[in-house]
Parts: sequence; structure tokens; C-alpha cells
Amino acid sequence: MNGTIRVGNLFGIPFYIHPSWFLVLGLVTWSYSSGLAAQFPQLSAGLALLLGLMTALMLFASVVAHELGHSFVAIGQGIDVKSITLFIFGGLASLEKESKTPGEAFWVAIAGPMVSLLLCGIVTAIGVTTAASGPLAAILGVLASVNLALALFNLIPGLPLDGGNILKAIVWKITGNPYKGVTFASRVGQIFGWVAILSGVLPLLLFGNSGNFWNLLIGFFLLQNAGNSAQFARVQEKLTGLTAQDAVTYDSPIVSANLTLREFADERVISGQNWHRFLVTDDDGQLVGAITIDNLRTIPTTLWSETQVKEVMRPITESTTVQSDQPLLEVMQLLEQQKLSVLPVVRENGVLVGILEKAAIIQLLQSRTQPNPA
Repeated sequence: MNGTIRVGNLFGIPFYIHPSWFLVLGLVTWSYSSGLAAQFPQLSAGLALLLGLMTALMLFASVVAHELGHSFVAIGQGIDVKSITLFIFGGLASLEKESKTPGEAFWVAIAGPMVSLLLCGIVTAIGVTTAASGPLAAILGVLASVNLALALFNLIPGLPLDGGNILKAIVWKITGNPYKGVTFASRVGQIFGWVAILSGVLPLLLFGNSGNFWNLLIGFFLLQNAGNSAQFARVQEKLTGLTAQDAVTYDSPIVSANLTLREFADERVISGQNWHRFLVTDDDGQLVGAITIDNLRTIPTTLWSETQVKEVMRPITESTTVQSDQPLLEVMQLLEQQKLSVLPVVRENGVLVGILEKAAIIQLLQSRTQPNPA
């Protein structure tokens, strides 16, 4: 997953760490160990470093708990959580699909900040009830403040932050259109991104102060991801109402299982067609397999006239086909997930409609984007 390292499962959810996380872990450990050493001179360097590492790990555990909040609510809605990833800006729970209603989307989005606020309250209560002092009190104070900051930061109403997803759910509820919610929340996210960038650039240009450099990184992060969210929403909206059958390639490469290899070669290969793989159907038009030009080479040409396609073809499983009435957006996501470029399209009774190519979806999107001539 883009260079991430899988470290195991959390409650059955694959857990990944981006390499940048180790750099952040080191910086956070050094920062807090230095702070503890300065605040409590009686601490040895080794103990300060150990406490700094423990604090850093607990902070990242708080980020994981935040993402688990999203994950458990999504799982409760029947949505599979593909992974949880820790990276330089925090964490990300990757969900299989969107919630079905704006209300469900709202609860998935707000679950993370609620967990962070709950952790802030628990840690604060522990510090007060135990009358903790010294380094322990300092560590508890850091954990409480970071969880509060994590909740408040994520509640900024712009994608890709949780607040943006909350805003998306609200706009979705008002307009009845989930894509308008994504578009609106993405634009707000881009605004906050520019504000963060300016808050980092202006002090640097005017006063030579680079203390807000982190704001630059956050700003670019918001701009890039908000833009990607808006772009994907536009694609989703254009594909709404379309099915797999709408993108089937005209004159798809289909041959009868009863053809001889000689007939197949003369009619479909030597005739100049550029296909290298052909779908095979039986007398009822149902998909039964596939044959490639390379399969022809396994049979001597002297036997082509007495060998039928069905004797050479390879079977196709149902998992490699899509239904003709399946939403085109789902098909596009399937192509991306399985890294495929072509899928056979069949009707409910198994009759083959044709093939669907990723390129055909792109062309369909382009045709729906171009303005109609006056």
C-alpha cells in the first residue's frame, strides 16, 4: 500500500504504518524527553528518553483509538474497514464504501472526535483523582491536551478532516445529494488549506519566522486531499444512474464454443481484429470461457480444422464477471481494486452481453463532460 508496512491486525482490521511515521515518532520522542529533562532536572537522561518514548507511543495509540472509533461505527453499519494506517499527519481508516444515509455518514465521521474527547476526559479525570505530580502529571497533561487538540483539529469543517465529513453529511441531508455534500466540504477544505499555507508563508516572508512551517505541510495536505475528494465526487456524480451495460464495448470479441480453431482463426484473427483474448459462449449465449491467440499455438495447425474452441478455451469463474445492471461506479471501483482493465458483462441468466473496458468508462465520462453543441 504505497510503501506502507503492515504490522498486524487490530480487532481483525489490517494495520499499516507509513515509513514517515518512524521519523515523527523519533521527533516526538526527542521533543518530549527534552521537555521532561528540562522540567525535571532530577531525571536521568535515559529515564527522560524512556518516558519521552512512552509518551510518544501513547499519543500514537490515541490516534489509533480515534481511527478505531470511525471503524467500529462503520462496521456496525455493515461497512468493511480495509485498513488503518498511521502516517505523518496522523491516521486514516480506509472504508470499503460510503454510508447509505447522511445520518449514518454523520455518525461515522463524528465517532473519531468523540473518542478523542472521551480520552481527554478520562486522562484528565485520572490526573485529578490520583493527584498525580511530577513527570506523571506532565505526561497526563500532554495526553489530555493532545487528545483535545486532535478532536478540535479534526472538527475543522473541511475535507478530508472529520469535520468535513460531518459537513458533507449535513449538506447531503439538506440537498438529498451526497455529491453536493462532498463538493461543498471539499471547497471548504481547500479554503482552510490556503489559510494554513498563508499562515506559514506570511510570517516567513515578512519576519523571517519559520515557526509555522508545520502549517505549510498541513495546508498542502488539505489542498491536495480536498481537491482529490472533489474530483472523485464529480466522477461519481457523472456515473450515477449508469450501469455496466452502458459501457459495454461495441462489437466485443465473442466467439462460439462450437467454432473450429480454423474458423476462429479465419473469422476473428486473420480478418484483422486486434483482440488478443476472446470470450466464448455456448449455444444459449452464456459465457463459458475465454480463448487467447496464444492458446492457438498449443495446437498444431494441421489439427485446427477438427479441434473446436471449447476444447482449448479456459473456464471463467463468476468472480471475474459483472452483472449488466450493476452500477457503473461499483464496476469502476472493482477494476481499480483488482487492477483490471477488462471485465465480461453478463445478464442475470448468464447470457454474455460483451466486455467492459476501463478505457470505455473514461471515454464515457469525457463524453458526459463535453458540452452539447448548440
